[in-house]
Amino acid sequence: MELKDTVELMTSADWKDRFLAEYLQTKIRYEKLHKLIVKREVGKHGFDTPIPFESWKEQAYHMGLYLYELEKQAVLHGIELPKV
Repeated sequence: MELKDTVELMTSADWKDRFLAEYLQTKIRYEKLHKLIVKREVGKHGFDTPIPFESWKEQAYHMGLYLYELEKQAVLHGIELPKV
């Protein structure tokens, strides 16, 4: 799944669809960042960046906490979260 695949959900009139889109978009971004962190850890990310490595890890940490909160809300509201 890619970000562009969530557009219909994000523009839905149904709040549960918009919630699902927010979760999916965050999950997609988190997983891409995680892959970059792993590659950077072993020196295989393939580009130069002025962003400190710890900053990437801090961002991933907070994104993980946010995903956790969204997952709890999904359980409370009976929203099925698909695998990304």
